[in-house]
Amino acid sequence: MDADARVKKLAELRDELMHERGVAAMGGAPPNPGKIRALRKNIARILTIQREEEGPVRAPPARAASAEPAGKEDL
Repeated sequence: MDADARVKKLAELRDELMHERGVAAMGGAPPNPGKIRALRKNIARILTIQREEEGPVRAPPARAASAEPAGKEDL
């Protein structure tokens, strides 16, 4: 699946999730109770693939450790 197809599928899944959440909020019984969870997982899968294609994530530079832990003051 290329990037354009993933973007379209992501928009479609988000619209469907919004619809399913609306049905649940109105008090209606969904025909498939596991559908919301499945939609959320599919959205997460697509977002994961997109982030993997962006390249490696660099960690922020480490902060210098202080000699004394924070919040430990002498009285």
